[in-house]
Amino acid sequence: MRISDPLKNRFLKSKIRAQGFTLIEMIILITMAGIILPAIFIPFVTAVKGSGKPEMVVRAVYLAQQRMEELMKFNYTHPALNPVALTPYSSIPGHEGYQWQWEIAWVDHQFNPSFTDLGYKRILVRVRSPENHTYEIYSLVTRFP
Repeated sequence: MRISDPLKNRFLKSKIRAQGFTLIEMIILITMAGIILPAIFIPFVTAVKGSGKPEMVVRAVYLAQQRMEELMKFNYTHPALNPVALTPYSSIPGHEGYQWQWEIAWVDHQFNPSFTDLGYKRILVRVRSPENHTYEIYSLVTRFP
């Protein structure tokens, strides 16, 4: 079967068109990409920036536990556990941006503050991360066996 000349020309034109894009199609593609890409890219960048937060939390809690263990190695009557008011924040050597403070206070058997020694001391260690979030750990030391 033979294809007539008008159909042949139409077939060849459509075959040539299938090989590329027109200028209008390219402009539409670039415009759509300019609208859609920022909508996808901005949440992605925000998620990447926030991915460091879990590491900061873990490091802050680790530093608080480290200081707490240093204080907990002493027995109840050791001078290192004498009551002290909440200390001012101080930088932690080797951990730039992190700061800590602690407090040792007498408490009663229900952990309420006490002005006399009833046999319980509460230790509070607080660590502040570079993003200014605060993490606290409490422990209790008693003179009872």
